[in-house]
Amino acid sequence: MSTKVAVVTGSNKGIGLAIVRALCQQHYHGDVYLTARDSGRGDEAVKSLAADGLTAKFHQLDINDEKSIVSAAAFFKKTYGGVDVLINNAGIAFKDADPAPFPVQAEVTLKTNYFATRDMLTHFLPLIKAGGRVVNVSSFVGARTLNKCSAALQQRFRSDDITEEELTGLMEQFVDLAKKGEHEKGGWANTAYGTSKTGLTVLTMIHARRLTKERPHDGILVNACCPGWVRTDMAGPKAPKSPEEGAATPVFLALLPAGATDPHGRFVSDKEVQPW
Repeated sequence: MSTKVAVVTGSNKGIGLAIVRALCQQHYHGDVYLTARDSGRGDEAVKSLAADGLTAKFHQLDINDEKSIVSAAAFFKKTYGGVDVLINNAGIAFKDADPAPFPVQAEVTLKTNYFATRDMLTHFLPLIKAGGRVVNVSSFVGARTLNKCSAALQQRFRSDDITEEELTGLMEQFVDLAKKGEHEKGGWANTAYGTSKTGLTVLTMIHARRLTKERPHDGILVNACCPGWVRTDMAGPKAPKSPEEGAATPVFLALLPAGATDPHGRFVSDKEVQPW
């Protein structure tokens, strides 16, 4: 029987590192991989866990580089025959005070939070083993953003028949309109981060429906979650939750027991399914 393996993207610090730590502490029955763009930072994070008596492995992975994704996917397929747990945690957010113009923020934010995460799922979903768990770290900001969109956009984002191609086209449309300063006129909310997380949550639901149809007997569960407002470099020091508290829901979804059928294709916060 092959060794189980869990992979966490963007996990050399913040919530990602806390997720790796929690998986190790909860004695995940397999190898836990901390991944990061920078090998030096990744190795340092693994050493910091080792100092606490926790064993994680490192693999370089930059989700904004498709070659890096393809290389990592090949490694996990060859070494483990696939992946049992995938937590897509890597993401970015511009600070409120950032002087970058909105069109730049829109393009850069969606590039990582939607398009690069979509690339991860394109290459890794086929590797997810029977009984596997996929967790996409989204945000309650995505749900709030959805409610600020036009009725037509809300209808599409909540529909059961939206396809990945249609969703990706809508995400491209947002970036194009943002570059022209016309996104609000087009029915979009004025937030790049929120829009990227709306897209990621809807993508999660699309993939869940597809897996149910294409691999109905494999028991794979795919969910999006909000870790909450967490004290990290990204969210700042005033946030109420610690990284460990932020890791609780992603880890809960990653460790849903064998045979569980729900939640699947849902948006989860504080370990509870939330309305979408």
